[in-house]
Amino acid sequence: MKPNLWGVPAAAFTALLLANNAMAQETAPSREQLDAMKSQLIQLQKKVDSLQGRVTDQEKRAVDVSAADVKAKAKKAPPGPIVQMTSGNRPGICTYDKYNCLFITGRLHFDAAAYSYQPASALTAPQNPHNGINARRARIGLAGNFMRDWHWTIVGDFGGSQDGAGVLNNALIQYRGFGNTWIEAGYMDVPYTLDEQVGSNNILFMERATAQVLAVDIGAGDNRSAFGFRNFGKMHWIGSYITGPVAGADHTTRANVAVTARGVFVPVRTNDFTFMVEGDYQKLITPQTSATLRLRDRIEVRVDPGVRLLDTGALAEVTGADVFSGGFAGAWNAFYFQGEYFNYQIERTVGGDAEFDGGYVQAAFALTGESRRYSESNGAFGGINPKKPFLMGTGGWGAWEVAARYSYANLNDFGAATVVRGGTQRNTTLGLNWYPNQNIRFMFNWVHGEVERFNAANVNLGAEYDVFATRMQIAF
Repeated sequence: MKPNLWGVPAAAFTALLLANNAMAQETAPSREQLDAMKSQLIQLQKKVDSLQGRVTDQEKRAVDVSAADVKAKAKKAPPGPIVQMTSGNRPGICTYDKYNCLFITGRLHFDAAAYSYQPASALTAPQNPHNGINARRARIGLAGNFMRDWHWTIVGDFGGSQDGAGVLNNALIQYRGFGNTWIEAGYMDVPYTLDEQVGSNNILFMERATAQVLAVDIGAGDNRSAFGFRNFGKMHWIGSYITGPVAGADHTTRANVAVTARGVFVPVRTNDFTFMVEGDYQKLITPQTSATLRLRDRIEVRVDPGVRLLDTGALAEVTGADVFSGGFAGAWNAFYFQGEYFNYQIERTVGGDAEFDGGYVQAAFALTGESRRYSESNGAFGGINPKKPFLMGTGGWGAWEVAARYSYANLNDFGAATVVRGGTQRNTTLGLNWYPNQNIRFMFNWVHGEVERFNAANVNLGAEYDVFATRMQIAF
């Protein structure tokens, strides 16, 4: 029997088809598998979406935290400078904590006067004072504090008894870190005598009494170099200073060196009545190079600066001087009173020692009811602050004050080995002050007085006078 050759290929082909069919059944997924895979994909997508949401929340929280940090840092950062106005309306700027401040300060006292003058003899000088005007004080400067406790002042003055070129008035540093004890040094208005501490912005009259001026001119007063301290409280004030030359002095020569001391006691201090007493002492240690000292003053008006009738002349061979003084002041509601007495003792090696004296009493009444308040840091009373400042249309007319003073100074010493004929001066002054507001004042003074000064030939070099003076003042 012959073999069937076509049967082998047919069997092989059939086997191949069966194998392929089996492989197809093994590789083709079933419907159940497809559904399972789809379910897995859905779950996976949900996980992805969840992860993306978490990332978004974290990013948002990170942004919120970053914004909060920025805000916190902004809150911690110190704010910029602030505009500040003192109680006396002095403008300036300060850091937010007020540890560092810079203020503008100034004052203008603009005077005018007319003299009615009768010289006692043909030898009186001057024979005819000049009416006129004068910028008695024209000061502008800066004041402030650094790191809270360090206070400083720099002020120039373009006025004076005879206005002209500017001079340095104040240039001082104070340390106030000890509370009510201040240490200060520089060119200053030395805290010596009662009326000096009242301040030129607040004194009752255009000029201080001659007796006070004679004392401070020896070794204190304005723009005097000094170093010292003050301590004060509700019932006391004490201070002492060593003083040197005034600003602008020639430092190639020896200048005056002095020591001042002042003490204040306030036995009564209530809302309606305050009363104080004080004592002062000044010691001239080193006179100027020529060993001379001259005591003189104007007639309590300075529009004509040449009217100096009271004058000791240059006292020669002076080795020192002592000034003893005491004062009192009080405010009873709208009534104010004040007085001081001075004794001047001049030591000389030739001609014998000399002794002089002087004083004043003065009082004022605020017609509009204001009261002068006691200043603890100055150990003296301050000025008037109107209850109703003058402002057109508001009904306020400011504050009105009337004042009177009697003053005298005696610069004669006929008992000295070498007689001193400085003369005597007696003045009665009436004043009217109008305060439109806290910073502006208008003053009117009538000074009636006489000076008697006889020379060795018994000729009177003095004069009688009536002076009508007015001042326009602004201060801050």
